[in-house]
Amino acid sequence: MTKTARGNFFEDFTLGQEIVHATPRTVTEGDVALYTALYGSRFAVNCSDPFAMDLGLAAAPLDDFLTFHFVFGKTVPDISLNAVANLGYADGRFLRPVYPGDTLTAVSQVIGLRELSNGKAGVVYVRSTGTNQADEVVLDYVRWVMVNKGDVNAPAPAETIPELPAAVAARDLVVPEELDFSAYDTVLSGSAHLWNDYSVGEKIDHVDGITMEEAEHMLATRLYQNTARVHFNQVMQAESRFGKRLIYGGHIISLARAISFNGLGNASFIAALNGGRHVAPSFAGDTIFAWSEVLDKAEIPGRPDIGALRIRTVGVKNQPATDFPDKGADGKDHAAVVLDLDYWVLMPRG
Repeated sequence: MTKTARGNFFEDFTLGQEIVHATPRTVTEGDVALYTALYGSRFAVNCSDPFAMDLGLAAAPLDDFLTFHFVFGKTVPDISLNAVANLGYADGRFLRPVYPGDTLTAVSQVIGLRELSNGKAGVVYVRSTGTNQADEVVLDYVRWVMVNKGDVNAPAPAETIPELPAAVAARDLVVPEELDFSAYDTVLSGSAHLWNDYSVGEKIDHVDGITMEEAEHMLATRLYQNTARVHFNQVMQAESRFGKRLIYGGHIISLARAISFNGLGNASFIAALNGGRHVAPSFAGDTIFAWSEVLDKAEIPGRPDIGALRIRTVGVKNQPATDFPDKGADGKDHAAVVLDLDYWVLMPRG
């Protein structure tokens, strides 16, 4: 017997299995400061207590993707320690603001299993739920991940692929009851563009690029207590097809979110994560750019101060996004595309 954990392999998962993840995490202002240092995000509601309090909030809440990373990180030792790749996300909703001092825990349920045709790995679908110290759900989302088999001769489970919505319906978006955008200050927020100023089909080149460093992406991943070996273990990764450590896909998400401030500076809250793909791997030394497209607009019933935009943000590496790199005529992704993210944001209507 051994006291060390090898992590779960594909054959260790069963349909309907519930996994309570270890290590509750109390979020501190230090975590927020480090997140800001890593990505340089400038959304005013996450940076200023007085700004947030003028909107009815108790204080400046965490950036919603920082909440996502903390919940995601809790799941890694049980779900994706032996992953080949994290493949995608769907049906995610941010249900309650998280503040410094809150304690986050996570639980996942296996909702789908599919072995690959080569018999060496399989795809595991899980719904993960993050709660705070009052047992209130703050985040709920689905992801699917390719996980190696520990024993290639282990029998394949019956294939079950969950049905997932193409997007969270606008009527299901949750707006914090206390949030009031009527006093929103566009001078302090740094952007004059409000919900009324955006049109469906509009594309925005966010212009700025950020080059990723080895130490930064590892520091970020450790911040979330994400233990996936592909991000840290160069001895292991030297034997992989890439020969080096992969950058956690969530690091790209946060960089793209920070870059999107230039053009979406009042997209103050992420309300839902409709879908997302890590299209290609990224490595230290790559420079990330981003562009976004407005896919949809929705009014919030009973809330004349708040509107929702459905945004698709595309992350691009090592070239500007001036020409909006996307899919070619053959349907294949442009070689520079590394991230394709579909999400709802809440904005003051103006």
